Amino acid sequence: MNSDNSIFIHPLADVQATEIGAGTKIWQFNVVAAGARIGKNCNISAHCFIEGGAVVGDNVTLKCGVYLWDGITLESDVFVGPGALFTNDMFPRSKVYPESFLRTTVCEGASIGAGAVLTPGITIGRHAMIAAGAVVKRDVEPFSLVRGVPARHVRFIDV
Repeated sequence: MNSDNSIFIHPLADVQATEIGAGTKIWQFNVVAAGARIGKNCNISAHCFIEGGAVVGDNVTLKCGVYLWDGITLESDVFVGPGALFTNDMFPRSKVYPESFLRTTVCEGASIGAGAVLTPGITIGRHAMIAAGAVVKRDVEPFSLVRGVPARHVRFIDV
């Protein structure tokens, strides 16, 4: 724990980032690269990786096994279930890097179920819900529940 007791970083976490908000907890076996930004009151469960170009808003929960790559932005109050997968490159090749990575944004209050896969360059609308195991290949409307492979709109939901 740091000296002002506002941020908890487990001793078995490797945290190089310096922009971490008060009240955030980063548990064991996490890697948070330099340049990553994490907001206030977040809970980063064990075995997560946050790359330097990722942005995490306030009050975000990342369950175990979530990897956030360059170009991924989670706005405030987002929930990401265990093992949810984000990608940032449509045509990945070893040692071949794009000029910039596609941007993916998960808007305020959205929830992503366990094991869901999000392809790069999409926006998940405010308070949307992605079902466990869904494969999301296009934008999701605000307040929409999507499920399946590929993910399809099921209905609108209340907050």
